[in-house]
Amino acid sequence: MRRAILVLAVVSLSLGGCNWLKSLGKKDNVEPPTELVEFTPSVSVQKLWSGSIGKGAGKSGARMNPAVVGDRLYVASVSGELQALDAASGRRLWSTNVKKMSWSGGPAATADIVVVGALNGQVHAFSAADGSERWSVQLSSEIISAPAISDEVIAVRAQDGRLYGLDPANGSRRWVYEQAVPVLSLRGNSPPLIGDGFVFDGYDSGRLVSVRETDGAAAWTQVLSAGEGRTEVERLADSDGQLVLDNGELFASSYNGQIASFHAESGRPFWARDVSSFAGLAVSATTVVISGADGTVWAFDRQSGANLWKQDGLLHRWLSAPAVVGDYAVVGDLDGYVHWLKLSDGSFAARQRVGKKAIESAPVVSGDVVYVESANGNLAAFRTQ
Repeated sequence: MRRAILVLAVVSLSLGGCNWLKSLGKKDNVEPPTELVEFTPSVSVQKLWSGSIGKGAGKSGARMNPAVVGDRLYVASVSGELQALDAASGRRLWSTNVKKMSWSGGPAATADIVVVGALNGQVHAFSAADGSERWSVQLSSEIISAPAISDEVIAVRAQDGRLYGLDPANGSRRWVYEQAVPVLSLRGNSPPLIGDGFVFDGYDSGRLVSVRETDGAAAWTQVLSAGEGRTEVERLADSDGQLVLDNGELFASSYNGQIASFHAESGRPFWARDVSSFAGLAVSATTVVISGADGTVWAFDRQSGANLWKQDGLLHRWLSAPAVVGDYAVVGDLDGYVHWLKLSDGSFAARQRVGKKAIESAPVVSGDVVYVESANGNLAAFRTQ
């Protein structure tokens, strides 16, 4: 893997670019993906429906996953489609296509609006009821992570390191927070997260930041990865994975760094463990689950950070971030498989397939249903029984 990273880094520098895709693909992996082993399922997983949304994220490097609000599912594609689906059946409720627009960040949704960003740096808001456009705004660079929405603000992260706070009513800029972007970084950004009066986000420098929701003023900063090494490649320290906020605790991870738990208001760390991840983590009432950069799935005790188990049967399969449904962790891989792991011991409980293309975005859970979107836009809904 290190050699493949180095080659891409050199090419990226020679072309003058500062970001590159972490999704190398099967044929470029130095370490071949672990072959899947057959097992007897211990939980029944039913496919409720399947469908597609244009070209999905395509080769944009974005992790585009569905947004679930009530009984609706919102999905977008780099080819310009934005759709609202009935979450139970997959039936299309409305569809819109903004001409020549390459969606790459989102969608994010509430009961009122759907917000999605594009590769050209534009952010658009649509009516959740019928898909009619409310407003659009031009930001400083491409948007490749989902916005976050609250009553107070819409938080949008741009690729150049700017974190914007936009007015939900009209898209006008309320504030902007800036962080420098390293010369080299993984392709991808941590989606902003809003809660407890703050906006949280991870940065390519390995830092986790918290700013006030009302005005974007810095509240605190913590380092998840020091980015140590002799070369730019060895110093890669991106915090690109999804964050989780639950009951006043903030959980975050980074590449070449740590998984850690913090007091959300003050930034005070509770515990940290050395695990490298570019995808992110999921949290249950007792357990924190993370997809490691090498394909190992780890589980830690939520309160103490003690290691509970690891599952290495998915090594080098370029896993998505996990999700938690009931007593199981759910994760997608580079061949379109979705794996259910027991939270108790990490053993395989079930396996389904969405298609033959990679699942790069985290599965989305609503109740006992898991929604999965692959990189080429294949969609599926599964019920864990």
